[in-house]
Amino acid sequence: MKEFLVLGSGFFVPRLRFWVCSLFLALVASAFVQATAVSQESRTKNQELETEIFRPVAGKFPSLEKAHSYRGELVFVDHANRRGSIRVQGSGMFFRNDPHPFAMLPYGMVRYHGAPADLRDIPLGTVLHVRAFLPPEPKISAVPVLPVDNKKNDGNHNRGSGTAPAENHVLLLEDEPSYCQREGKVWKLKEVDFQNNAGLIVASCEPKQGGDGKATEEKMTFDAATRIWRGREYLGVEDLIAEGTWPATGKKSLDGQAVLLGITWKPTPDGIFTRFHISDIWLDDVAMERAARNQTEVHKVFIRSRWMPAWIDAVEYGKFGRATVTATLFGGMDASLYADFKKDVSAMMNAVENTLKHTHGAYGPAHMASRGNILDVTKTPGDAPLGSSGIQIRFETDLIIEGIRPGRVIRVRPGNWPQVQVPREEYLNDGSNAEERFPTPAIFPKY
Repeated sequence: MKEFLVLGSGFFVPRLRFWVCSLFLALVASAFVQATAVSQESRTKNQELETEIFRPVAGKFPSLEKAHSYRGELVFVDHANRRGSIRVQGSGMFFRNDPHPFAMLPYGMVRYHGAPADLRDIPLGTVLHVRAFLPPEPKISAVPVLPVDNKKNDGNHNRGSGTAPAENHVLLLEDEPSYCQREGKVWKLKEVDFQNNAGLIVASCEPKQGGDGKATEEKMTFDAATRIWRGREYLGVEDLIAEGTWPATGKKSLDGQAVLLGITWKPTPDGIFTRFHISDIWLDDVAMERAARNQTEVHKVFIRSRWMPAWIDAVEYGKFGRATVTATLFGGMDASLYADFKKDVSAMMNAVENTLKHTHGAYGPAHMASRGNILDVTKTPGDAPLGSSGIQIRFETDLIIEGIRPGRVIRVRPGNWPQVQVPREEYLNDGSNAEERFPTPAIFPKY
């Protein structure tokens, strides 16, 4: 005779069927609990990721502390569109790393030899330090938009992680001496080993005021093409050998000599996959100051011909096209450029695209620019955020153009700057035409 169980209200089921039902219910409950746990874990991870996500917004300069940092070799430059590609240093074999596209933010700053620069000033192969953010406006990004957590991906073929970060819109791009000067560091030369007109230098990057014991020694190559600067002198390796400062062959201790280095990368023999090369050595402050002064003069001429970049804070509209425009000048320029912005000085203001290309004109920047006078110039007290000069101008015009609106990027020319025509690749006929604005990001592969 079968055994039966009473399950309330006089309902009978065989004991075996009851066990099966119980087991099924237990499995369903377990699956529900696991699914709930996975869902909660996924939500937690998404929430954590969202707290890490930061995109700059128009009209506000982002904090440098929120930027993602990386380092790599400049391998491609599209100077007219303020973008290029960097081979990012990761934990794997450097030569295997694919070129990673980047774009300068409108207010992004380039520093070379401790001075303001444009991308066109930096030789390919230069190792650069990068501070960058996610694209502010992904739909109009000049380079490919990647998943926000792409820097955590581990690349294939011994590349290592971090070689393709989604943070590809750059606030600060600087070469080695610029980085060291900003961070208060120097390179301490420990030993030189010279053989067959080339060799190795052992050095460590340390705080200028004294090492903290945490600096790691690094071996870098040099050769007969390495430039050595001392005061006003330009020396070669052979000059240091002739002086007896470096050996004609073999090793010699350099006793921690403090210098600044220009660093590049080139293919290295002997199966060494990540070893950088010294392009320049600045032996003293005078030599570095001269390099910075030369680069500053190059950049000053460039900005005067292309106009000072800024963005619009506010527009007060009057009648019949009149308007008063308040704008903040972008940072990173030589002080003499800002000094040309004075009260009652005549000026021209033109709309530009986020790559700083002039728009609204078929014959260069002055074709459709708004003309007028600077009513006032003010300086924000305290330190301005990186990317901003802290200098605000008020400009009055009797005919404002469409592209001059709050949040938009513009360029301004004081009356005493030369009025020249920029090359065709540096201006647009129609700023709203995405195809004309720049070759599409499709020119860059997504590795």
